[in-house]
Amino acid sequence: MERAFWLRSPEAGEIRPAAVPGAGSGEVLVRTLYSAVSRGTETLVYQGRVPESRYEDMRAPFQEGDFPGPVKYGYLNVGVVEDGPDELTGRTVFCLYPHQTRYVVPATAVTVVPDGVPAGRAVLAGTVETAVNALWDAGPLVGDRIAVVGGGMVGCAVAKLLAGIPGTRVELVDVDPARKGTAGRLGVAFASPEGAAGECDLVIHASATGEGLVRSLELLATEGEVVDLSWYGDRMVALPLGEAFHVRRLAVRSSQVGTVAPARRGRRTFADRLALALDLLADPAFDALVTGESPFDDLPAVMGRLASGELPALCHRIAY
Repeated sequence: MERAFWLRSPEAGEIRPAAVPGAGSGEVLVRTLYSAVSRGTETLVYQGRVPESRYEDMRAPFQEGDFPGPVKYGYLNVGVVEDGPDELTGRTVFCLYPHQTRYVVPATAVTVVPDGVPAGRAVLAGTVETAVNALWDAGPLVGDRIAVVGGGMVGCAVAKLLAGIPGTRVELVDVDPARKGTAGRLGVAFASPEGAAGECDLVIHASATGEGLVRSLELLATEGEVVDLSWYGDRMVALPLGEAFHVRRLAVRSSQVGTVAPARRGRRTFADRLALALDLLADPAFDALVTGESPFDDLPAVMGRLASGELPALCHRIAY
């Protein structure tokens, strides 16, 4: 009998038995090597903070149960195909599957991890895919002055990708001074919110706080744009739209990974986007995003510590 992590009710996680059938035609049986906790979204789910109006929008691809619980939720999983089509058997694959020891999914639901990408780093594929989509939405240009406000998993991944554009000034902005070391490993500059450089052409906001979004607007040059990647759950966010917002012609726009960005939607599929993210993970600099690891059996306690902030983390990896 296999095992899976379930949220029994808000802030009460547990490991339950999971019945897994054999792989049928067109399916694969995957043995999980690693999963990872997407700290922002998964802690909101753990705390029961998904608004009822967004229950359908926030469903994970292979979620079981319903919000606020019991629910089996998660979407960063890397494993080995133990049974399935010949071309996949024995291959390491990424799948948008919850935390579970083994599982069966359609063969089309897995993406082969390139040989140059370690399985432990490949759990970041969903995060880097979000960053790719953000850049497709934002459309940064050569020489742009850019701030990334919020040094979590997604913000760090976005900053790393932006730094590869020639001539850009990229600054990762976070309230936690410990993020300076992470920024250095990613090859980008770091600043506190108070010390961040202004006159930005573009600000990517990923702090999931109202204060971060307000500061993002303050950092813009005239006619600049904030692209907001944050999901606030059931929280209201107040913005100072009566100050310089109108006279400086500022803009705020959302980006969300649930659809391919309009700039690429006619030419790239979800599979193309995920494959690109995995190719980008050949860069070992992304290892800076993995800040801790725990065994699967400890996941119920780990989720509680992540949600409370007792366990600070970017990507917390789960080993099976």
